[in-house]
Amino acid sequence: MSEPVVLTEEAAAVHKRRTGLVRLLYAGRHSLRGLADGWGEKAFRLEACLAVVLLPLAGWLGQGDWVKTGLLCATVLLVLIVELLNSGIESVVDRIGPQWHELSRRAKDMGSAAVLLSLLLCGATFAAALYQRIAHG
Repeated sequence: MSEPVVLTEEAAAVHKRRTGLVRLLYAGRHSLRGLADGWGEKAFRLEACLAVVLLPLAGWLGQGDWVKTGLLCATVLLVLIVELLNSGIESVVDRIGPQWHELSRRAKDMGSAAVLLSLLLCGATFAAALYQRIAHG
């Protein structure tokens, strides 16, 4: 992991003044860096590899219905989104310090619970779609 970059107040002010396409390009770069940082997390890598399997499966289970396919894909992407947010929470808590604190525990546990709920939602949605596909052809 590289050393964190600390922006001076002047550099932060320059960043806030960007507008239009330049701001969009910088935001895109930061988003790609966030995805790369996410890839450094084992849980995100596992879920991303699972998405590579589930997204094409969503097309098959959706049976050509764009709404079904879209909802199945959305649940997969939701897992990835929630995992990135959870990793962000963990990074902020870890930056504060390694000592145990009840609020740190709560923040990390709630982030983990959010990931669990998104995984359950995704699994249940795919299970229901698979059941419908098998039972009703």
